[in-house]
Amino acid sequence: MIQELRQEHGVSVLLEIAQLPRATFYYHLKQQSKPDKYAHEKEVITAIFHENKGRYGYRRVTDELHNRNIPLNHKLVQRLMQELGLVCRVRMKKYRSYRGEKGEVADNLLNRKFRAEKPNRKWVTDVTEFRLFGEKLYLSPILDLYSGDIVTYTLSESPNLEMVTTMLKQAFAMIPDNTGLLLHSDQGWHYRHKQYRQMLKDKGIEQSMSRKGNCLDNAVMENFFGHLKSELLYLQEFESLEHFKQELIEYIDYYNNRRIKARLKGLPPVLHRQQALLVA
Repeated sequence: MIQELRQEHGVSVLLEIAQLPRATFYYHLKQQSKPDKYAHEKEVITAIFHENKGRYGYRRVTDELHNRNIPLNHKLVQRLMQELGLVCRVRMKKYRSYRGEKGEVADNLLNRKFRAEKPNRKWVTDVTEFRLFGEKLYLSPILDLYSGDIVTYTLSESPNLEMVTTMLKQAFAMIPDNTGLLLHSDQGWHYRHKQYRQMLKDKGIEQSMSRKGNCLDNAVMENFFGHLKSELLYLQEFESLEHFKQELIEYIDYYNNRRIKARLKGLPPVLHRQQALLVA
């Protein structure tokens, strides 16, 4: 402001009114005249942020910068993103499918051991609900704990048993029988249903369930739903339920094939999974 007004008024008067020391004024004036040393990096950071539709925070942006041979410290990336006004969205809770004690309950074999040594050793599943345009849409995915990729999923406008059994059939087509695979869920009615349990038994899959009312026992699946809702549902505008379905399908493909993870050394889940299968 002083710089703009100095053409009409003396600098000494303006500095006195603003109660700003002369040395401070000239220091900042000199700093403004210098080129921005991080101008290129800011352009790349902005591009990464918008390429991923605002879904990357500073940690993931840092990883992607390293992938592009720009070795910035994560604290510097955080500061630059704050200067640019680039902020990730927040998350929200999931749909609850518990309907009382009907059906058998399996033991918690997973027991919060969320690491898997190989693909197709530990899977987790759950159902989440979306409400748009006065309608509901349900997503039922299976996630592999090795790389965090979505193995398969189904979409339904009703949280019925067919949604879950169809998901199982799709997943079963990808693996042989009797591999000793563990499939974990909560105590939702789908997973306690006789048909669901029999399908797992026939395939040679061990069933595991969270303890009643303990969402932390299936924390990785909860985390995926949190990402999905914050990075898609609350980040975009949709024209219809069908438009949302299309964007949801695209997001899952993005999550599997392009969204990098620090835990996977900056790789997306499917690439990390493929590398492990090649070694095996």
